[in-house]
Amino acid sequence: MWVLAVILIVALMIPVAAILVDSPLGRSVARRLEGGGGAGGGPAPELRDLQRKVEVLETEIEDLNRTLAGMRDELQFVQRLLEDPHKKKPTA
Repeated sequence: MWVLAVILIVALMIPVAAILVDSPLGRSVARRLEGGGGAGGGPAPELRDLQRKVEVLETEIEDLNRTLAGMRDELQFVQRLLEDPHKKKPTA
């Protein structure tokens, strides 16, 4: 009977362990075990500075992409306006 209880407990611990490993607490423990954390448990100051710079650059690139898309739309509109005005679309 106790063998069945042990098997049942082990079977129930597998999903619990998976949930804990995938949680923020599990990731934090993994970072500490890898030695990736600094004295305060967070990334080194140089790494934080680089992360901040990358985030700023990504934001600027997104803004530039939006601006470029808007300019493309405006250019297509102007090109349609500058087409031959005598050429009319057939009416149905």
